[in-house]
Amino acid sequence: MKTSRRCRSLLSVSLNFFALLFSITAFMTTYWCVGTQRVPKPKCSKLRTHQCIDYGVNETDPNKVVYSWETGDDRFLFRQFHTGIWFSCEENIHDESERCRSFIDLAPPSEKGMLWLSLVSEMLYIILLVVGFSLMCLELVHSSNVIDGLKLNAFAAVFTVLSGLLGMVAHVMYTQVFQVTVSLGPPDWRPYNWDYGWSFCMAWASFTCCMGASVTTLNSYTKTVIEFRHKRKTFEQSIREEHAREAFGYFREHSVHSISKSVEVYSSQSLKSGRKAPIPADSLDFSDIAASLGEEQC
Repeated sequence: MKTSRRCRSLLSVSLNFFALLFSITAFMTTYWCVGTQRVPKPKCSKLRTHQCIDYGVNETDPNKVVYSWETGDDRFLFRQFHTGIWFSCEENIHDESERCRSFIDLAPPSEKGMLWLSLVSEMLYIILLVVGFSLMCLELVHSSNVIDGLKLNAFAAVFTVLSGLLGMVAHVMYTQVFQVTVSLGPPDWRPYNWDYGWSFCMAWASFTCCMGASVTTLNSYTKTVIEFRHKRKTFEQSIREEHAREAFGYFREHSVHSISKSVEVYSSQSLKSGRKAPIPADSLDFSDIAASLGEEQC
């Protein structure tokens, strides 16, 4: 029982550790959603001669205008962007650096409240994961005491389940806010196409590990309680059987002793009164008695 309970505790601690690691990584990174943005090509200059539009203005006659025949998507650049909970970063078309903006500022005013609620839920998700992980580690240390281990196990399961529910709500709310921002966000930020990134996958992997840890912890708690009750019932049954055997032996000895004592008293009284002691029924020969009765009748 102790070995299997320790193995289940180790599994719960491992799953909770991975859930905590994935959630912190996803919370701090900016790759929840990735994609491309379509922006107009800048004007060509001496420093920039490619990925630009050359209007061909004559330096000797600035008033002479030359039109560009680029049409459709040829007039635009497609720059990469990646967005997280806190920031959204996109490529800078003028150099090789990145420009990052707060995603809270990019979200529409109607969605800022939900975005803040998602942020608070993510923080509570991580805090409850830390509490659950601490309780599981304490339960692993105090594995020799079954009662204390069961109490810690129960609290760890409750905190882990609550953290999983909060994490799920936070992920869903952020997804909804991002989809609305794609449609109603600033025109210079709206994605041309986008998809979910590795941070988003890591966040849901954290949720999966969290729920796995909670299920494992609850299973360990219920299985330990059932085993404890079964052993207690078996112990009580063995105690009752032992008491019954002792009582049976005690009454048997006392009954034999009382019978032998009464026989001795009866024998002594018979000798004193001159009466013969009764003959036991096993020593009588009924065939002789029948023969003697027949002779008397004749």
